[in-house]
Amino acid sequence: MDPRAVLADTLLQREALVSRLAEGRPPRDFAGLYVGHEELERALAALPGLDGPGPERVAAVRAGLAPQVSAARSAFEAALGDDSRFAAVVRHARLDVAEAEALALVVAVEQSTARQRLVSYVQDSVQLPRLTLATLDRIFEDASPITPSGGLLRAGLVQLAGEGTWAVQAVAAGARLIWHLRGDDAPDPALPPGCSIRPGPSDFHELLLVHGADRESRLRAVPADGLLISAPPDTAAGWSAVVREATIGNLTVVLELAEPPGPAARDEIRKASHLGFVLSSPGEQPLESVPDRPWRELRVVDGEADAGDWQRALGREPDPAYRLSREQLRLISAAGDDGVSARVRRLAGGHLDNVAVRIRPRRSWDDLILPPPEAEQLRELSARHRGRETVYGRWRFSPLPSAGVVALFAGPSGTGKTLAAEVVAGDLGLDLYKVDLSSVVSKYIGETEKNLERIFGAAAAGDLVLFFDEADALFGKRSEVSDAHDRYANIEVAYLLQRLETYEGLVVLATNLQRNIDPAFLRRIAVAVDFVPPEEPERRLIWARAFPSTAPVADLDLDFLARQFKITGGVISNAALGAAFLAAAEDSPITMRHAVLSVKREFQKLGRLRTEKEFDRYFDLVNRDADAAPAR
Repeated sequence: MDPRAVLADTLLQREALVSRLAEGRPPRDFAGLYVGHEELERALAALPGLDGPGPERVAAVRAGLAPQVSAARSAFEAALGDDSRFAAVVRHARLDVAEAEALALVVAVEQSTARQRLVSYVQDSVQLPRLTLATLDRIFEDASPITPSGGLLRAGLVQLAGEGTWAVQAVAAGARLIWHLRGDDAPDPALPPGCSIRPGPSDFHELLLVHGADRESRLRAVPADGLLISAPPDTAAGWSAVVREATIGNLTVVLELAEPPGPAARDEIRKASHLGFVLSSPGEQPLESVPDRPWRELRVVDGEADAGDWQRALGREPDPAYRLSREQLRLISAAGDDGVSARVRRLAGGHLDNVAVRIRPRRSWDDLILPPPEAEQLRELSARHRGRETVYGRWRFSPLPSAGVVALFAGPSGTGKTLAAEVVAGDLGLDLYKVDLSSVVSKYIGETEKNLERIFGAAAAGDLVLFFDEADALFGKRSEVSDAHDRYANIEVAYLLQRLETYEGLVVLATNLQRNIDPAFLRRIAVAVDFVPPEEPERRLIWARAFPSTAPVADLDLDFLARQFKITGGVISNAALGAAFLAAAEDSPITMRHAVLSVKREFQKLGRLRTEKEFDRYFDLVNRDADAAPAR
C-alpha cells in the first residue's frame, strides 16, 4: 500500500480512538452546531489547566498505538527517497520529515470524503471537515509542522482557510498540488497573465541578476533548463501560485522586470528561499531594490542570434541581410511559413500603426530620376546598411556610437525625398515607416519624448526604415533658454540625439531647410543627399515616366513640357495625374491641352504666376477666365 495513505489513516485512526476511548465522545447528530450538557462535562475534563483525568487516558491510547504509528512513520520516511511525485515535491520544497508527514495527512484528507467525515468526528463539528491547526498540533504532540515560517506555507503547498480563532483555522492543500499528485500537469490557473513555463530540471537555488542584450539572450544565460517566466505578480494569490508552481515543477523563477522590484516582491523572494530566482532586466537594478538574499550578477553583452540559433529556430543558415537578436528570431520562428523577409517585416507590425504610416515599397531605382552624383549617394546609403555585418562583424570596426545609419535628405518639396526613401527601403527589402509628426509632438511636457520612445522601441523590434519628414520640426536647432518652453524644447532635441546614437537601424531625416537642423545631428549623419529641382533632361524623363504605357496619349510634346516648365518631380506627377482625369472626363486620349491645363492648376495651387514666356502658344488657353476646360 501507499506509505502516505497508511501513515495518514494510522494517525487519523489514533485520533479517532483518542476521541472515542480516552475522551468518551460518541458520534452525534449536528456535532458542533450546539453545546450540550454532556459535551460541556467532557470539555471541562479534558482541559489541561484543570488537571482532569483526560490527559492520562489520552496517553494510554497513544501508547497502545505507538508501535503501529512508528512502523507507518518508518515506512513513510523510507518512501521519501523514491521517485514518486510526492517525494519529489518534498525534496523540491526542502521539507523536513514532520512537514512531509503533515502534507501527506492533509492531502489524504483532501482526496477522501470518508476521511473528511472522520475528521469531522475527531473535531466534533460537521462544519470542520478539514484538519485544523489545533488538531494538527495535537496529532504531532504540540509540535505542529504548520508554522508561518515553515516550508509548507512558504512553498504554497498548503493554505489556511476559513475565519475565526487560531484553533479552528483549517489547513487546505492547494488544488494544483492535488492535481499534480494525480498525474495532471496543467499549470496553475492562478498564475499571473502572460506567465510561461519551459520544463526541465533545475538545480539552481540562488538569486541571480541578469541584465543587458535582449530577453531571449538573458534567458539563455540562466544556468537552469526548467524556467517559470513571469512579470512580478501584483497579488498575494499570484505570488503563492508562482512559488507553488515552481516548487511542484522544480523550476527556477525568472521575473522579467520593467522597473525595480518593490517591497512586496523583495519579501516574497526572500521568503521562498528554497527556489532559485532570476531578475531579468535590460539595465542594472539599483542595489537598494535587490532582495535580502545572497546574490550574484551577470551581464549579457552579445544578444545577436548566431548560426546555431538560426538552425534551431528555422532549420537554416543565417540570412546575412538581417542582424536579429535571439528574441526577434524566436518571434519570427512562430510567424507562419512566409519567408524570412516577410517575417522580419511583421516584427514591428501593430506597434507603429498609431504613430507612423507604413509604406510597402513598390518603386525601384528606375523610378527615381536624379543626377548621377545624388543617385550614387543613395546607392552608397543602401550599401552601408547592408554591409554592417561585414564592417562591424567580421572586420571588427568599433560600432560607435552605434551600428545604425542616419541619412539626411535636404531639398525643396517635390524633389523626390520620400520617393528616394521608398526606393532605398525597397532595395534593402524593408518596410518604410513615415512618422506622423501630429501624433508625436505634444504640448504636454514629456509626452513628445514618450511618443518618440514608443517609435524607436517598436522600430528596434524589426528591421525597417524610419522616415522623419519635415524633420526640422523635431530636429531643429537648440536655442538660448529664455523661458520654460525653450528649456523643454531643448530637452526634446537632446533626447532625440541620444536616441539616435543608440538606434541600430536606418533613419532618414528629410527637410526643406538643412540650415534649420541642429549641428549635433549633422555630426551624426552618415550620408547627406541634397535634392535639387530637376534640370530639363531629368524633367523630360520624369514627364515620360509620369504617363504609364497603358494610358492613351495623343500629340503630347514632352520636350516642350520639360523645356518650358521648371517644376519639380512632385509637381510633374500631379500635373500628369490631373491631365489624365481631365481626359477621362471627356472620354478622350490625354493631349497637350489636358497637360497644359493641368500645369495651370498646379501653378494656381503654388500661387505662381502664368507667364506668356512659359506657356508660349498655349498662353491663350490657360489665360481664359473660365476654369472648366472647353467642350470638344
